[in-house]
Amino acid sequence: MREMSPSLLQDDLDIPGFWQALGLPGLIDVHTHFMPDNVLRKVRAYFDHFTEAGLSWSAHYQQDEPERLELLREFGVRRFTALLYPHRPDMASWLNDWGASFAARTPDCLRTATFFPEPSAPRYAAEAIAGGARVFKAHVQVGGYDPRDPLLSPVWGLLAESGTPVVVHCGSGPEAGSFTGPGAFAEVLARHPRLVAIIAHMGMPEYEEFLALAERHPSVRLDTTMAFTSFTEKLRPWPASLTPRLADLGDRVLLGTDFPNIPYPYASQLEALARLELGDAWLRGVCHDNAARLFGVT
Repeated sequence: MREMSPSLLQDDLDIPGFWQALGLPGLIDVHTHFMPDNVLRKVRAYFDHFTEAGLSWSAHYQQDEPERLELLREFGVRRFTALLYPHRPDMASWLNDWGASFAARTPDCLRTATFFPEPSAPRYAAEAIAGGARVFKAHVQVGGYDPRDPLLSPVWGLLAESGTPVVVHCGSGPEAGSFTGPGAFAEVLARHPRLVAIIAHMGMPEYEEFLALAERHPSVRLDTTMAFTSFTEKLRPWPASLTPRLADLGDRVLLGTDFPNIPYPYASQLEALARLELGDAWLRGVCHDNAARLFGVT
């Protein structure tokens, strides 16, 4: 079978041709961010001032919300998320309310919710699931919390019991936190083995450790966000020796991009995936079919 050539992706205008050549109806991106304007401004300000090894992390896409939505649709992204995350108590519940409102007016968005270790977390997480949340986001790094916190155990349990996926940023990139890395979250999975955890950013920079975690836990997925791109390869390169294992895990790897908070065009993520040369069937699964199966969408 023909492999997709990375040369077919020169810029964002080439994205529809990429997925059409694969015979896909479009893309499903499990790691995109939409959030209240005041929160987004703070996130953008952080990345505008974050430089690493001489590389700026300033977001490539600075458009207002309607324009960002239109861009995703022009790219052919059929389903996407609005990943939200709190950095303090008494924040997650109102973020969930915003996420519900956003999903109600944005039918192609998978309704997204979040949580923080606080006594009210089991209640509002249960309410979000009952209200139709399709995916949660847990940001161990930004939240600065221990995922093993007893206040979170009922939340992980609710997610595991309901089969609701949760995108978890627990790798130590771009900045390590007190509880990032594979150790703490491995303990969460040991206690909640049915938890459908999507490890953000392939777990970078602990790629091998999180790949092994996914190999041990059939419920665990990995999202591709920023991994393999030319930008990230300068900072946290993917070890080529792991690629055969990545191919074997192909049905549990999902497209993620971090749109709009990425310092390069959206097409760069797709070009990076094609450059792995794992074949069209692998690309079809990662870019659409694996997520379609997980979320029961087309």
